[in-house]
Amino acid sequence: QVQLVESGGGLVQVGGSLTLSCVASGSISSFTANGWYRQRPGEARELVEIMASGGGTNYGDSVKDRFTISRDSAKNTWYLKMNDLKAEDTAVYFCNARYRNRAFSSSQYDAWGQGTQVTVSS
Repeated sequence: QVQLVESGGGLVQVGGSLTLSCVASGSISSFTANGWYRQRPGEARELVEIMASGGGTNYGDSVKDRFTISRDSAKNTWYLKMNDLKAEDTAVYFCNARYRNRAFSSSQYDAWGQGTQVTVSS
């Protein structure tokens, strides 16, 4: 089994910054992608930012130029640096990993963290 554990959420004022972390453990041979998603109350989960194994990134339009994903492969950890936070960034943030559990396997799996609350107050 693969487990993802997020940390770093909390309460911050508009314009402030937070950094979320996600640590993966378990039977992981390699990552295909590492990402962050968020979910506001009553809304569907949406992509925040994702990084492919080769380093390419994709992000939601609402976080462009404000949020940055990074990864420390040696530690099986990735981060989401959030700057210039807005009230509409308030949500539960989930980390996601797409991975292979065996070398040279074509099968890929998804794992999710439990979520961490980010609240931006005005």
